[in-house]
Amino acid sequence: MHRRDLLLASVATKLGAALRNDKLEQAAALIEKEVAAGKVRAASLDVRQGAHVFGKAFGEARRPDAIFLIASITKPMTAAGVMLLVDRGRLALEDPVVKYIPEFSEGDRKLITVRHLLTHTSGLPDQLPENVELRKRHAPLKDFVAGAVRTPLLFKPGTQVRYQSMGILLAAEIAERITGEPFPKFLERELFQPLGMSRTALGLGRFSIPETAQCQVDAAPGLYGGGSAGAKSWDWNSPYWRNLAAPWGGAHSTGPDIAAFLRYFLAPDGKVLKKETAARMIVNQNQGLNEPRGIGFVVKPGSFGRACSPKAFGHSGATGTIAWADPATGLSCVILTTLPLELVDKSVLKPVSDLASEAA
Repeated sequence: MHRRDLLLASVATKLGAALRNDKLEQAAALIEKEVAAGKVRAASLDVRQGAHVFGKAFGEARRPDAIFLIASITKPMTAAGVMLLVDRGRLALEDPVVKYIPEFSEGDRKLITVRHLLTHTSGLPDQLPENVELRKRHAPLKDFVAGAVRTPLLFKPGTQVRYQSMGILLAAEIAERITGEPFPKFLERELFQPLGMSRTALGLGRFSIPETAQCQVDAAPGLYGGGSAGAKSWDWNSPYWRNLAAPWGGAHSTGPDIAAFLRYFLAPDGKVLKKETAARMIVNQNQGLNEPRGIGFVVKPGSFGRACSPKAFGHSGATGTIAWADPATGLSCVILTTLPLELVDKSVLKPVSDLASEAA
């Protein structure tokens, strides 16, 4: 057992922890019911506390480490990659974005910092107005970057919190310009490999589409194709989208791999991120604003299981995914499905998270 695992096991022991399997079996039964009813085609559940692991696969997911398109759970991974460069002194959170992206200079753009990009306070939109058109023509990421550089800001930087995938995109663009290598390769070498995330990639990486769970795109919002026959070449299941490696939502991963990522923040050993950096990422950076946010992570109390402490952190994804961990109990929970978030949140993600949180 690695030292970090021993630390987590120690925390769990102090908390009187052995996972309550009755709660987790209830959670698994709930997912199985939705699968049996034909509502969810594939799912996986991974719950951990200390040395205790509860992992199951459902439906078309044949193994607990089945690979899913995880959507916005990608965001904290991208943020962690950027923070690696902060730790190494290659950029600072208070640096203006224009320092690294000189063309990002018009008006209030000069006021936007790297911190703003990573805490959803930049004023950039979630998606570009021309988002669907870009996807329809199979635009490369550089075209999304160009759009984000020129798109109008929605508010003065730093004055409010508004979810913004385009801010995460520009943070990854900064990392790519600093390192001079594709961001997916940087993440693979500097984050995924050190954490043992052997079945994770930004984009498809070395994996193939048949190796991954297929999203239920017929039920997806119009923003992502909405089941339109004309969207087959750019929807969530398309080779275009799976290979695009969008740093705001294009990663593929598994329950165990995402658990490894989350659990690093429960007991960081300083070998990937500095301990103080990992601690900073999972607490509110937006004091005095309308919504608490960590660096890449959701840290709003009540966002995860009903028994979670206010210290819980994580993220959800539009493809029907959620992942969270609670420093107060040492428990982590990853739920991956193929049914879009807006349809699976109340039926699976929320109730399963509630049950998992009560298993601590």
